[in-house]
Amino acid sequence: MRLFIAVVVSIALLMVEHISPRLDPVRAALSLLVDPIKYLVDLPSETANRISNSFSTNATLKEDNKKLRNTQLLNQIRLLKFEALEQENIRLRALLENSFKLGEQVLVTELLSVNIVPPYENIVVVNKGTRFGVHTQQAVVDANGIVGQVFRALPNSSEIMLITDPNHAIPVQVNRNGLLTIAVGSGELNRLKLPFLPDNADVRPGDLLITSGLGGTFPQGYPVAVVDTFTPPASQQITATPKALLDRNRELMIVWSDKEPVSLAPMQAPSQTGVEENTHE
Repeated sequence: MRLFIAVVVSIALLMVEHISPRLDPVRAALSLLVDPIKYLVDLPSETANRISNSFSTNATLKEDNKKLRNTQLLNQIRLLKFEALEQENIRLRALLENSFKLGEQVLVTELLSVNIVPPYENIVVVNKGTRFGVHTQQAVVDANGIVGQVFRALPNSSEIMLITDPNHAIPVQVNRNGLLTIAVGSGELNRLKLPFLPDNADVRPGDLLITSGLGGTFPQGYPVAVVDTFTPPASQQITATPKALLDRNRELMIVWSDKEPVSLAPMQAPSQTGVEENTHE
């Protein structure tokens, strides 16, 4: 009987609410009592969801940040050669049969340890080794220029000899006029030596030195250093400041040079192509 009465009263209330707004004040008053109970009931699950979302969002942001940093480094390394290529295009415009390499493959690595003992040794260790395909004599760069080369590759790490190491030498050319020379490490992180310049060498303070590509270790066209202020003649001890941030790097990039050069020349006749191949050989 009580259930029947409750059903009848419920139906009556639903009909009154449907045809008249008289029960709205009652609904509003009841909501003041019911809403806190609903909030308390939902509080544990809502709190758990917020904590879960917070951890998930934090992990996602860290992963996205890492991917964006790697993408930024890769984009910067692709931009490094533009200044060198601009000058090279001016000098080699008439020699369309010449070609040079573009689009090297790189591997982003992180610094593990530093062994800097001026002026005797400039060595760093990174967290990529032969398991990732790294091998000795590979060029290493950062977002600003040449850092050094791999001189010992282990399964899970590699030792990098910086270009400022006193045992290191790198073939370079003056970006302004193409003059070839060799930059030798001084043992100090902020200085390279240029000991093989003749008296009449066309070198000026502020000249950009780039890799010449000779020797096959370093790809052509990467920034190496900027010539310091000096007093002529050029045969005196001339130094240059490395472009790479050798004392501030946390991430470095190991470079694989492309085997097939991208030619800037239009398609040539077979006989000319054969001559070009023989010349390269």
